[in-house]
Amino acid sequence: MTKNEPTSIYQQGLDQCAANYAALTPIDFLHRSAEVYPDRVAVIDNGREVTWSGLRHRCRQLASALVGRGFGKDQTVSIIAPNSLAIYEAHFAVPMAGAVLNTINTRLDAATLAYIFNHAETAALLVDQSLTGVVKEALRLLSNERRSTILVVEIDAGLAADSSRPSLEALDYEELLLEGDMLAALPKVENEWDAISLNYTSGTTGNPKGVVYHHRGAYLNALSNLVGWQMPHHAVYLWTLPMFHCNGWCFPWSLAAIAGTSVCLRTIDAPSIYNAIADHRVTHFCGAPIIMNMLVNADQDERRDFNHTVEMMTAAAPPPASILKAMAAEGFSVTHVYGLTETYGPAVICAWKPEWDNLDEGQKADKNARQGVRYHVLEGLDVMAPETMNPVAHDAEEMGETMFRGNIVMKGYLKDPDATAAAFAGGWFHSGDLGVIEDDGYLKLKDRSKDIIISGGENISSIEVEDCLYKHPAVLEAAVVAKPDDHWGETPCAFVGLKSNATLTEEELIAFCRNNLAHFKCPKSIIFGELPKTSTGKIQKFKLREAVLGAGS
Repeated sequence: MTKNEPTSIYQQGLDQCAANYAALTPIDFLHRSAEVYPDRVAVIDNGREVTWSGLRHRCRQLASALVGRGFGKDQTVSIIAPNSLAIYEAHFAVPMAGAVLNTINTRLDAATLAYIFNHAETAALLVDQSLTGVVKEALRLLSNERRSTILVVEIDAGLAADSSRPSLEALDYEELLLEGDMLAALPKVENEWDAISLNYTSGTTGNPKGVVYHHRGAYLNALSNLVGWQMPHHAVYLWTLPMFHCNGWCFPWSLAAIAGTSVCLRTIDAPSIYNAIADHRVTHFCGAPIIMNMLVNADQDERRDFNHTVEMMTAAAPPPASILKAMAAEGFSVTHVYGLTETYGPAVICAWKPEWDNLDEGQKADKNARQGVRYHVLEGLDVMAPETMNPVAHDAEEMGETMFRGNIVMKGYLKDPDATAAAFAGGWFHSGDLGVIEDDGYLKLKDRSKDIIISGGENISSIEVEDCLYKHPAVLEAAVVAKPDDHWGETPCAFVGLKSNATLTEEELIAFCRNNLAHFKCPKSIIFGELPKTSTGKIQKFKLREAVLGAGS
């Protein structure tokens, strides 16, 4: 504004102040539920119940104890633990102390853990007793100087002692809480752009990247989860999705906003899920398509009856239409979402339209198998040609790269400005996922850019081939990768796991595909057996590619 330019009437005496502005942070959701619903159960963990007032008490104690030991703004507090009370508490207590929460995948090897401890500059490390063995090895890999700077805290050391597991000879988690004062003054979030958490990608090559979230994005996506899924107050949520994965898709904070109940599940199998649904009257849960497979293919003696509809949110690989149809028949209502670690978890939702209610079950499943439209708090979602940044036509045919922008896109990659700049080229986050936009504006993924199979100059979507394989009644799980071919360059190779007691030959399954797909898209070879997966249920295609190459193909 120049010196003589008149001031806008909307800038005269209308300044930001303590009365009309507060930085957005999901920590506030905990305080509200503790104030409004103090006696409602917040967390159930292995038979232990903690109310919302009790949870806030414990979180304040932990935050105060961390501050008292000198941990504060922009210092990393890492936690490696299964779904449990402690990791839920950490989602509030660590940012309450001004620090940054780093939730770590429980299935990582010692070398990867050591890399994360170093790269994140971990100041304090909370470790569930079930994971002390691998953590002890990871700490041994650090330099003496680096290891000496980390405060190691063992969770449930005195509650679930197991002599077969090595002790870290560390501070006990409950003893650390007792150091804190729930009435002590804690740092206030002044800048909503400050980091709230650090999540490492499960990269298939090289070291994982550290994805940084801010308070504003966590707050907004937590609320968007509720609006998009139409979650009511006091929902009972079952933790099958690991809380270490994209901060549980921001649902620890979502549940605090609606004073819901978190039912923690450490063992993920069909009997445990069915028992939790029946015993706690679970209303909602999230998980990868592998969880759906587990439920619809469970033996009768693994099931429990329940007389209410259970809402499931699924992501990771696009769920086959056949599995969605089977889930509906079992009493589960499935909502399909899509996102990445870099987008705080789900950022796209297959928003259901009432006019689809009259479709037959197969057509409904086909609609729901698409990724959908942008979340309420995502500013931009499009499919573009990455070279020109021109949007593709809405014709379900022209393929491009799926791109995002807005408040629920990460701050960037920790200590990696080059990778951050590349990811944000052209003012959009480049996902690496290839897709199309259908005529109604809904996104449908076709593949990861590295998973497209180019055979004889023709692009083949591995997802399309997998969807066909899943339609065979004997197929439990399937994944398709490129196999080098002297004539075609590449051809589809399928890895298939069969249902219990099912029998199927390679020739029979290829013939089935030829009856349902263009012949050039059909697998030329099929390998039967169990498929390797990540801890979140994603099939590890890089291992399948290695298997194909290792076989001398």
